[in-house]
Amino acid sequence: MLPRSHRLTGADLFRDTVRRGRRQGSTSLVAHAIVLDRPQPPRVGFIVSKAVGNAVVRNRVKRRLREVARESLTELPGSAVLVVRALPAAAEASFAELRADFGRCLHQVLP
Repeated sequence: MLPRSHRLTGADLFRDTVRRGRRQGSTSLVAHAIVLDRPQPPRVGFIVSKAVGNAVVRNRVKRRLREVARESLTELPGSAVLVVRALPAAAEASFAELRADFGRCLHQVLP
């Protein structure tokens, strides 16, 4: 589980990250990232729309992405905000494929 201090919950910060942040995509997800000026722990948020699948599939994708993000918290710089948007291909992707796509996008989107 992703620790509470690393969860992105504010709608304004979600919107700003997606609109103003750097973006990198892969076959199963798109990552948006910005680094804020104020000191705070890195935070991660997820967007998994109904286009990905039914509720069971969406929740499975979110659980997998949360675990991959938890494993990657040490790679995020302080004050980083990361929004991960799952694409429909994420429904069929294995955990290893999601981990590889996440890592590839993360390294390309962060400064």
